[in-house]
Amino acid sequence: VQLVESGGGLVQPGGSLRLSCAASGFTFSSYDMNWYRQAPGKQRELVAGIRSVGGSTNYADSVKGRFTISRDNAKNTVYLQMNNLKVEDTAVYSCNAYHPWGSGWGNYWGQGTQVTVSS
Repeated sequence: VQLVESGGGLVQPGGSLRLSCAASGFTFSSYDMNWYRQAPGKQRELVAGIRSVGGSTNYADSVKGRFTISRDNAKNTVYLQMNNLKVEDTAVYSCNAYHPWGSGWGNYWGQGTQVTVSS
């Protein structure tokens, strides 16, 4: 099983980035997909999620209206479009695949990608 994130980097406040997470080794379409982030000295937080069935999405209040999660099951990839980035969005962003029947059925993590928002 592999989850490989890409697309992180340094961006100025107000800028945009699109993160990608390429999955392999499991049935991607059967898994709920999530983006988490962890800033230095802070707990990891759920940023956005997209369900395997129906494609419903959920967002942390801090990113609603600025971030959009999407998935392409044909490409086994989940995306996080981040617009109007703020300094407080600086963190390591990690991709997570979670089986809807529970963690015992599958709970996988990527290695993370750094997003730094700074002028």
